[in-house]
Amino acid sequence: MVASFERWLHGRRIGVILGGVSAERAISLQTGRAILRSLRRQGFHAVAVDAARPLARTLERLKINFAYLALHGPGGEDGAVQGLLQWLKIPYTGSGILASALAMDKVASKRLFDAGRLPSAPWFSLTREEAAAGAARAQRLGFPCVVKPSEQGSAIGISIVRSARQWPRAAREAFRFGSTLLVEKYLRGPELTIGVLGGRALPIIEIIPTAGPFYDFHAKYAPGGSRHIFPARIPAAAARKARALALSACRLLGVRAVARVDLIFDPKAGPCLLEVNTIPGMTPTSLLPEAAKAAGIDFDALVIRIAEYSHGA
Repeated sequence: MVASFERWLHGRRIGVILGGVSAERAISLQTGRAILRSLRRQGFHAVAVDAARPLARTLERLKINFAYLALHGPGGEDGAVQGLLQWLKIPYTGSGILASALAMDKVASKRLFDAGRLPSAPWFSLTREEAAAGAARAQRLGFPCVVKPSEQGSAIGISIVRSARQWPRAAREAFRFGSTLLVEKYLRGPELTIGVLGGRALPIIEIIPTAGPFYDFHAKYAPGGSRHIFPARIPAAAARKARALALSACRLLGVRAVARVDLIFDPKAGPCLLEVNTIPGMTPTSLLPEAAKAAGIDFDALVIRIAEYSHGA
């Protein structure tokens, strides 16, 4: 199967779609360039396509007939580019339109998690029109709580609010990046991530930020911003439950080929879902390549498997 797929892929003009205009543009460029180098190293015909430019016209001009998605954030991870590619009849990596949109919208994901009885933190959502009631609702939820834009990634716009006095600043910061907020009860416990590749859960990584209380943008992407512990220091039964929970979340959202599922291990409640990422980072500090390596899959093989599982979905 792998050999026949690679022969097929060698006959494609691959466009690695990267960059774009979201707040995660710089990270997307890193992810895309790493994928591009890998594809070229393996002898594939691959070119970089910056989504900040007129995308449909560029894809047509370059005669792209397979798209490798390396976009992060709104416009690239939320179903928008996926819809364009389907309209143009260009196959692409990762999840389809609906799964991409659901996973990117944290409020929609939480509603589905609740409907599917998958454990996650108590929460509420808040629009700009409802902002005046935010502090009182957060008080009822209980401090500390986590405030985040509903449709951003890479921990952009996130704050931990420990008192009503901190609420206005946190809400302003989150509303800079979207019109709807997700507010969750802060759960204490190790932060975990589980890569999912071709319907299989990869080894669990425990994340320890080195310079802050949670896995923020700096911790994700700065060298030394976090320590990654493998295997995660949780009981074996909790690890089995976490892997099953990650796979259930992906099935519930309709995610295909690849994902990274973030969780918190609460000592009382057990593993609890945070979010599902449908285009995980592939930078030098990214977690999916690290988890794949722990499973015996090197970076070049990971790049091809993502494409293969996407094509066969």
